[in-house]
Amino acid sequence: MAHRSGFVNIIGMPNVGKSTLINQLVGEKVAITNHKAQTTRHRILGMVNSDDYQVIFSDTPGIINDPKYPMQSAMMDFVQEAWQDADVLIFLLQVGQKLEHLASLIEKLKATTLPVYVVINKIDTSNQEELLQYMKSVSEHFEQDRIFPISALKNANVEYLFKHILEEIPEHPAYFDKEIYTDKSERFLAAELIREKIFEQFKQEIPYSVEVVVTAFKDTPERLNVAAEIYVNRKSQKGIIIGHQGSALAKIGKAARHDMKEHFGKSIYLDLYVKIKEGWREDKNQLRRFGYNSAKD
Repeated sequence: MAHRSGFVNIIGMPNVGKSTLINQLVGEKVAITNHKAQTTRHRILGMVNSDDYQVIFSDTPGIINDPKYPMQSAMMDFVQEAWQDADVLIFLLQVGQKLEHLASLIEKLKATTLPVYVVINKIDTSNQEELLQYMKSVSEHFEQDRIFPISALKNANVEYLFKHILEEIPEHPAYFDKEIYTDKSERFLAAELIREKIFEQFKQEIPYSVEVVVTAFKDTPERLNVAAEIYVNRKSQKGIIIGHQGSALAKIGKAARHDMKEHFGKSIYLDLYVKIKEGWREDKNQLRRFGYNSAKD
């Protein structure tokens, strides 16, 4: 049997469950998740490997039609990359999402020569009548046999979806070492786990004004020693992140250590520092430093 390998890139609007889906498909946490929109900022690859295939799934930021500042523009560059190197596209919707608001995206998908799978997520939040009616609306734009209802959160119909996608993967040698399941480093994941806890703990603009950089990552037999800097946009945000007598920062650290221990399988020593970097979301030099550089840069 010939070996198959290819890129399956997930696109969709913010907060439809792209990161939850890729985590389920890969069977590992490769992307952080949160109910808030725009949690994912980078393009993240996750690999499903066997002797006969390597399927490379790509998580992308939610589509922003009108980016407000350079960081959001950089995020949309990652989405554009996903159109360019895909062998298969997954267009992720959630039940009840207004299709009329997605008209230009739907037309672009209908015009592509790539196989497009329309995946309707969050079926666990709807009833059968609502789901069937929504699937009927979607089928007015896309082929019925490429519309798949799933619940990424509950892992419902995800394996069934994977089996169908696998049939579309071209014959090709593996693109990556089969011992790895993501293109991102352990440092990157550690930083993302810290940022995930900030999304969980704070509301409004704080999570969107924060970036996390791991400055030290030392793996020993006994424990993993991590130091990270949390950058904020304004001085007032530093006080909020730290909290009264350091209480908020301690809460972030405790939650992040818990998840790191689960993921890396050993004790975690974590040092967190909060720094001010005014206007970092608009500063292209800072954005490059924080990893917001796409293939075109």
